[in-house]
Amino acid sequence: MEKSALQKARATYQPKLPIVLTGAVKAVEGQPTNSVADQEEIKKLFPNTYGLPELKFEKDPAPAARKPINVGVILSGGQAPGGHNVISGLFDGIKKINKESRLYGFLMGPGGLVDHNYIELTSNIINEYRNTGGFDIIGSGRTKLEKKEQFDKGLEILRELNISALVIIGGDDSNTNAAILAEYYKSIGAGVQVIGCPKTIDGDLKNDVIETSFGFDTATKVYSEVIGNIQRDCNSAKKYWHFIKLMGRSASHIALECALQTQPNVCIISEEVEAKNMSLDDVVNYIAGIVAERAARGNNFGTVLIPEGLIEFIPAVKKLIAELNDLLAKNAAEFAAVDAADQRQYIIDHLSADNAAIYASLPLGVARQLSLDRDPHGNVQVSLIETEKLLSEMVGKRLAQMAEEGKYVGKFSALHHFFGYEGRCADPSNFDADYCYALGFNASCLINAGVTGYISSVRKLTKPAVQWIPGGIPITMMMNMERRHGAMKPVIQKALVRLDDAPFQKFASKRNDWAYNTDYIYPGPIQYFGPAEVCDQPTLTLKYEHQGYKDRH
Repeated sequence: MEKSALQKARATYQPKLPIVLTGAVKAVEGQPTNSVADQEEIKKLFPNTYGLPELKFEKDPAPAARKPINVGVILSGGQAPGGHNVISGLFDGIKKINKESRLYGFLMGPGGLVDHNYIELTSNIINEYRNTGGFDIIGSGRTKLEKKEQFDKGLEILRELNISALVIIGGDDSNTNAAILAEYYKSIGAGVQVIGCPKTIDGDLKNDVIETSFGFDTATKVYSEVIGNIQRDCNSAKKYWHFIKLMGRSASHIALECALQTQPNVCIISEEVEAKNMSLDDVVNYIAGIVAERAARGNNFGTVLIPEGLIEFIPAVKKLIAELNDLLAKNAAEFAAVDAADQRQYIIDHLSADNAAIYASLPLGVARQLSLDRDPHGNVQVSLIETEKLLSEMVGKRLAQMAEEGKYVGKFSALHHFFGYEGRCADPSNFDADYCYALGFNASCLINAGVTGYISSVRKLTKPAVQWIPGGIPITMMMNMERRHGAMKPVIQKALVRLDDAPFQKFASKRNDWAYNTDYIYPGPIQYFGPAEVCDQPTLTLKYEHQGYKDRH
């Protein structure tokens, strides 16, 4: 593989490990655990893996010799920076247990396990991918492991390769499936451990025991660099409003972190919109008010950050989408027969009055996306909705009305951006390179401890990496029951932005100043080499969360 000068330099970087993992370790059990909610239901579904204790690792003064172990690894779901270092850490960890241990990677996600597609990951392969971005070492996929036939088919290849432990690197859904697989293999005495690793750039796989998911640090730093560049251009040309949509369908952690890093004029937080029962008009009026006030101060420019999933958090639009889904599912054939020019009116005529009025108020392009661009289940593909264009167009119309009313004098010219894939496969920051390597190495320690149904956990992440605290958390501890596809199912609880937590409170205390003044920060690119205060800093979200926790205790 041809490498750039930076890649060659990065290949020599040795990730920093928590000090406790640098020698032999033993697992120390804490108190038994319960799920975050719905304890009785979760306990019934996971009789073999519920109520397990939290684990932490301590130095083992008298380690026993260990036999070689064969381990399988799967990358599941969307890419996140640092995945290759999780695999590198896992590889180094099992080789430390016994140099004859072997690691097998299942190709293109969980489907590789079911279809028996794999490669053995040797030191030659691993060394090509250390400290690099992407998931291309074995690829990823979105096959869900949830059926007995899949589990049994996977077990065939695990037994053929003499694999006694499987590590699944993924987000909340993937780790939910890891817990279900661990329970099944335990219930039939398969002799296969299942360990999870917390991954997602969206930042919504976190709780009291998983402080952050890997990839969030790198992705938000990549996005913040580009937002900073746009803000520098914005403040130079002084003639454009930039509407910037950011990844984050289910939660606004990315938008919030990028706002804390760059200090834009406007940042919408979906969870606040929902909590305040704001309408689309409320959001538009809020932005238009800031545009008008900045214009009055002679500043016809600015930046607006918008989370990808905003539209679904606006209660009235959520109701519209739900009714649209039902309408188009029940009348699919009739709707398909309607002439394209008449489809908008057909929908307006068949919706309830409130939803018809909202639909009619939407720009033509967005209305079309809501009605035509459906996923295989017939639902709206929210990620395809160009929310940044929707808002800028509606803000433009509102400003025109305000101008007629004598409430706005200025020039409004909008540009649009969507930052998504740009952040998913970046070379990991030092934080993610270290964190991911520690998560993978820690997973090997959980395997060595003989446990199953655990997720690799590394805590105290605002301290230097050598002081981080490694351990294991039962996946069932993070679960609750939610309605999925019409039935109640056990899932890991998604972490949304909490309006009473320190990161949002910090943002809320500053946003009015950012709105009317031009206090932009230009973070610049990720720094890999230099002093720790420049290179090894965690996200501001993590810093403020830790400060908030200290303040509460």
